[in-house]
Amino acid sequence: MSHQKRRLLFACAFAAAAAALLGACATGGPSITTQPITSNATTAAPAIALTGTPQPLTADSATAPGLPSPAIQPTLDRPGAQTATLTPAPATASASATPTFFPLTIAAMRQRSYPGSPVKIESTLDPGSNYRRYIASYQSDGLTIYGLLTVPNGTPPATGWPIIIFNHGFIPPAQYRTTQRYVAYQDWLARSGYITFKSDYRGNGSSQGIATGAYNSPDYVVDVLNAMTSLEHYPGADPNRVGMWGHSMGGYITLRAMVISHDIKAGVIWSGVVGSYTDLLEHWHRPPAQGNATPRPFNTPETGGTPGEGRGYRSLINLFGSPEANPAFWNSISATSYVSELSGPLQLHHDLADSEVPFQFSQTLYNEAVAAGQNAEFYSYPGDDHNLANSFGLAMTRTIAFFDKYVKGS
Repeated sequence: MSHQKRRLLFACAFAAAAAALLGACATGGPSITTQPITSNATTAAPAIALTGTPQPLTADSATAPGLPSPAIQPTLDRPGAQTATLTPAPATASASATPTFFPLTIAAMRQRSYPGSPVKIESTLDPGSNYRRYIASYQSDGLTIYGLLTVPNGTPPATGWPIIIFNHGFIPPAQYRTTQRYVAYQDWLARSGYITFKSDYRGNGSSQGIATGAYNSPDYVVDVLNAMTSLEHYPGADPNRVGMWGHSMGGYITLRAMVISHDIKAGVIWSGVVGSYTDLLEHWHRPPAQGNATPRPFNTPETGGTPGEGRGYRSLINLFGSPEANPAFWNSISATSYVSELSGPLQLHHDLADSEVPFQFSQTLYNEAVAAGQNAEFYSYPGDDHNLANSFGLAMTRTIAFFDKYVKGS
């Protein structure tokens, strides 16, 4: 077959598969290991001075003063709950055996621009203890995306307030509300002298667009990177001091953003979906079958299916082959393949027996980051849960100390 015909056939296959329904993200990389970690939640966190002096919070008393909803509520990832149609990256995408410009690849996302827009204040909310709160909007891919913006009171520092981009975990998009969930998380950061912004992502709440989910489309990451650019130009903000925080699905977004953009000085991930695509496909379990205490992998041959099929990998496998057959492709869409290129220090937190997202995802990422010479910290929390509700105050204290060192102090 001539090279020209081969290119034509691949182009047709690429276009057909890109229009097909995709359900989940995956990345190549080493299989999950069980090496010991070097730190744990029982170690006392160092004393730090926090602007506004946040009070200790518990799962039963975590509503921040003056804010409308409980702080800690289940925010569980349900991969495959939404579906998306992906289209090839524009212009430079040529049909070749190496799909460099497939939209999910890190290379393609690095080629994109994230211009953001001026931040528009849509409404003013009741203030926090030492900061103002707004529902604000910005533009991403021509869509109006809403979010919760907080701005410290007082005169900004000479270079402007440092920024934390806040990436929430999965909440059913139709149920999502800008001012609900994650209230105390964002409040602690806001009281500590940061501009914070929690993007609603497209299709979530009142944001325009289709809620594609994080794992089957680049869209949520695009929205977050556009939010970051928008906030970097916000009056009183310091574009050179930007951090990013993510929980669960938001951890996936945070890790991905940190290998795409160099603007993120430091990242903190709680209970993150940070495994390789191979690990997401083969090792992310669903609840056990009735009467069986052992969690079942999604659609393994033993359960009558093909690995990964239940999360929408089938279209990717049909086009590019399995991770075993084509590891180069699965590595190309995986943030874990680019750990050596993280934009800054990384701090990880995870419950040792997390039933929603495997603890091993964070453990493996930590081991890989250290092996790559990256500045990384990892805290385990035995006997807690996916939201770290029982250790919330300790985990948040560590989070703020980390941001103060690597973002505020940078």
